[in-house]
Amino acid sequence: MSKRSTIVDIARVAGVTPKTVSRALNDAPHVSEAVRRKVKEAAAALDYHPNLAAQSLIARRSYLIGLTYERPSPSYVVELQNGALGRLENERYRLVVLPFNHVASRPEELGKLLLRAGLDGVLLAPPACDQPVLLDMIERQRLPYARITPHSDLDRGLVVAMDEVAAGHTVAAHILSLGHRRVGIILGDPSHAASRGRLEGYRQAFQDGAVTIDDSLVGTGDFTYDVGYRVALELLDRPVRPTAILAQNDDMAVAAIAAARDLGLSVPQDLSVAGFDNSEVSRTAWPPLTTVHQPVREMAWDAANRLIAMLDGDTDSDAPRRRDHLHELLVRASTAPPASTG
Repeated sequence: MSKRSTIVDIARVAGVTPKTVSRALNDAPHVSEAVRRKVKEAAAALDYHPNLAAQSLIARRSYLIGLTYERPSPSYVVELQNGALGRLENERYRLVVLPFNHVASRPEELGKLLLRAGLDGVLLAPPACDQPVLLDMIERQRLPYARITPHSDLDRGLVVAMDEVAAGHTVAAHILSLGHRRVGIILGDPSHAASRGRLEGYRQAFQDGAVTIDDSLVGTGDFTYDVGYRVALELLDRPVRPTAILAQNDDMAVAAIAAARDLGLSVPQDLSVAGFDNSEVSRTAWPPLTTVHQPVREMAWDAANRLIAMLDGDTDSDAPRRRDHLHELLVRASTAPPASTG
């Protein structure tokens, strides 16, 4: 097996010292462009690849960015990871994925996990982004962090947000505009602030339309398909069933479509269904799902980008610590006017 090339080999080929090679490869100042080019050409010729572990020891940094989230939708998680990984491509930083269940009931445990992981910084997705105990812990230890769609303490840390209330209002107003008045609602995990925000948006849309929400048609899910299916069956298996269902994510909405079919109902002829997230399952479902596009991938990319800028000292002191992203209603074939408005 041939020996891996080292900076000593590059120095010999380029005719410079190993220290100069190190500075040139790390784009440090006080290295001429001619020398920098010569060093990088020698590195390419020798097929040199830096040892990240050795770099970390020298710099006393891990170059690890953590991403922590709870277990919601697999599609949501994939979008989060792809967004963060997209930003880290061709960077010296690497992503460490740290899923953690029941964050709201044990934020201290998650804090200890993050602090033991040797991270340079961490991306906090819901519901970790809304846990003040966790934020207190990592702030005391000076661990840089960015929060993805938090709903509280928006002046803490780097914040990448979307207006969940406005998004909930948009999709509920669409359902009401079609003429639906008996509307079932499948809530997400109550420990997630997003669930409360979307429900508040629904309530505002119903109030604007002078329609009363029937609390007997509101069921609590947990953002998973299985629980969404069970709640949908409970809502539909009654003498006077809803003509539409608002589900707080796409997995539960697709579960509602499946429950309707198992009960012999057609979507959207007998039941309209709308979801939230615009995940992959919303586009492959049949019929394709009306949903709210939440730019998860873009927000994760943005959060990682801003965190890296902070870690590398490239952040403008006057730059806003919060950045908002827009939602979009995508009307597809799963929603239509009710067969009867009587």
